[in-house]
Amino acid sequence: MNDRFFLDTNIFVYSFDRGAPQKAKKAEELIRKAMTTKKGVVSYQVVQEFFNVAVKRFSHPMHLADAEQYLATVFRPLLAVHSSAALYAEALRLQSAAGLSWYDALIVSSAMQANCAELYTADLQSGQKFGALQVKNPFI
Repeated sequence: MNDRFFLDTNIFVYSFDRGAPQKAKKAEELIRKAMTTKKGVVSYQVVQEFFNVAVKRFSHPMHLADAEQYLATVFRPLLAVHSSAALYAEALRLQSAAGLSWYDALIVSSAMQANCAELYTADLQSGQKFGALQVKNPFI
């Protein structure tokens, strides 16, 4: 049984959300589990989306030094999926077949490419399956 799991961008964003302390706590637990078990995975898309939000839209935007530290200590150990023509082709197929948005299709495709059993996200329907990949919303 594969026990790898993929963390979507919103997990990282919620970990900084002091306005939703229960969500922040659950997100922090998932990130900690990802790092300590070495079973958690992210893609370049997750890193790009997170820093776009963190430096522009957080109520207290992340400073450059903090962003560099977060990249080195959190994202680098989890980063397992890089952009490729095969990833984009699979995302296009998923977008059409499952009616996903382009960015959701990229996340699902990345999780599948990394052979993850679970995709933790608040953006898709919890329990939804894509082949062997199951979507889980950790906040419900």
